[in-house]
Amino acid sequence: MEQVTIIEAIHNAANRMSAAGITNARLDAEVLLAHIIKKDRVRLITHRDEVLDDKEQRDFAEAIQRRTRREPLQYIIGNQEFWGLEFIVTPDVLIPRPETEFIIEAALKIVQDRNRPVRIIDLCTGSGCIAVSLAKELAAARVIATDASEKALDVARENSRRHGVSERIRFLPGDLFVPLEELDLRGQVDILASNPPYVQAGDLAALQPEVRDYEPRMALIAGPEGTEIAIKIIRTAPEYLNQNGALIMEMGMGQSGALTRAVEATNAYAKPKIVKDLAGIERVIMARRK
Repeated sequence: MEQVTIIEAIHNAANRMSAAGITNARLDAEVLLAHIIKKDRVRLITHRDEVLDDKEQRDFAEAIQRRTRREPLQYIIGNQEFWGLEFIVTPDVLIPRPETEFIIEAALKIVQDRNRPVRIIDLCTGSGCIAVSLAKELAAARVIATDASEKALDVARENSRRHGVSERIRFLPGDLFVPLEELDLRGQVDILASNPPYVQAGDLAALQPEVRDYEPRMALIAGPEGTEIAIKIIRTAPEYLNQNGALIMEMGMGQSGALTRAVEATNAYAKPKIVKDLAGIERVIMARRK
């Protein structure tokens, strides 16, 4: 094959991805090449004139082809950072987003003594990013994480092993609270956290191709209104929360009004709090049990 240096490969790949409509094409090219040659991005800069071998060129070309088809970068390299931890991601799980970290922040504000025993439930766990992150932060926490997808739970289990918390997280297959029905957990839970599906079915076509065409629909679509699953969680959570236990849940843009009304209609919670993300979008709803 023709000799190609690191800087030439990055330049050519960035141009190709830009033409395919990918933003941050240069960054994506660097991340993909660093993944291929198993070096960090600093080495790409300091060894910019180093020549790629034939296998590296072929593997990089394949990765760029996948990215130009709008496959998410995270699925190509197989991981995503969340809460300072590296999580394995596959097309069986939703890619962890930075805004979901607001759930972790809200939970840690509630559990100020990080060494006291707490019981946590994580519904729709996906990659396990919420369950694993909270288990890492709270040394005495016991977590139960549920998901309707067995394949997603396989990924979550692997992430719990990777970060050394597998002995404190129990993963159960099934829809929402169904796996919990046979367990003696009613009135025993300190925190019930969830990043449930919250996209309206009619909005699917308008999503970015990376999301629409690759991420699991069952982790995205909630129903015609987008709030169906969140409202189910709001209505059932009080059965499991202990006195002053908290429901902490991510939500879609524009859904805070409907979810606040659902919280108030149960008459089981104190007045809910809304947490905005860095863009000022209402992102997380938090309600304490009365």
